[in-house]
Amino acid sequence: MDIEVRTIREADLPQLLRLCRRHAEYEAATWVENNQVERWSEALFCTSPDLFGWVAQANGHLCGFMTATVDYATWDAAYFAHMDCLYIEDEYRGHGIGRRFFDCLDAFCRERKIGHAQWQTPPDNQLGIGFYQRMGATSKPKLRFFHTVVSREGA
Repeated sequence: MDIEVRTIREADLPQLLRLCRRHAEYEAATWVENNQVERWSEALFCTSPDLFGWVAQANGHLCGFMTATVDYATWDAAYFAHMDCLYIEDEYRGHGIGRRFFDCLDAFCRERKIGHAQWQTPPDNQLGIGFYQRMGATSKPKLRFFHTVVSREGA
């Protein structure tokens, strides 16, 4: 199978939307469509990007993606890469795409002199957990919390 792994291009964003829907389905998460393509374009392709991403493409069809941001760890007093998403469609798993995405993540970190990457996955994602462990990653048990900031009109 001939698969290309490369950085995301603006023309990929509509297919990325489809992949994100599938990723949410895979994680049994709620998906809300709210202008992502336009906002991804701003985050990925501005002068100082807030988001970085790669896609896997087979015969013109995007079959996977990985995105990352750069964050700062207080305890380490150092930058780290946060892999926000990694998703590969079922029928394309087992073809080395995940390893190639990790190569992209490693190169991204080396270019920026970043010493490590972090990410999270649902605890029931045994397939993903096994893959991450084969890549040499270790885990730390923590809970991830979400806080929605509500706009206060007139405040």
